[in-house]
Amino acid sequence: MNRIMTVLAALAVGVCLMGATGAQAAAKKSSSKVLSGVINLNTASAGQLDQMPGVGPKAAERIIAYRSKTPFGRPEDLVKVKGFGKKKLDKLKAHLTVSGPTTLKVSSGESAADEPAAPAAQGRAGPLKR
Repeated sequence: MNRIMTVLAALAVGVCLMGATGAQAAAKKSSSKVLSGVINLNTASAGQLDQMPGVGPKAAERIIAYRSKTPFGRPEDLVKVKGFGKKKLDKLKAHLTVSGPTTLKVSSGESAADEPAAPAAQGRAGPLKR
């Protein structure tokens, strides 16, 4: 009887762990972000920069430190900041600018997937998933 209880308890723990893993995977999928608009590298706040895919608080601070010495002349100058290479630049480039206002909008990927895709307007790039 004791052995059966031990086996059942182990199975229950296993099922709970599998359920938690599945829930975590679902949470990661539902927390994906879709970006629209642009972010001005020369004027964006650390919080705004942090919303970009692959840009965390430390990277945002490095961008701000770089621009305080030398303003960005073009979005491609982002590769001069430590931690930003060509691959990351290619991911972000459609949402980067060095003049004008920051118009970045972040929405969850789940709601954007449920809505029909809007046509690209005025030459702006489509959404970028995080």
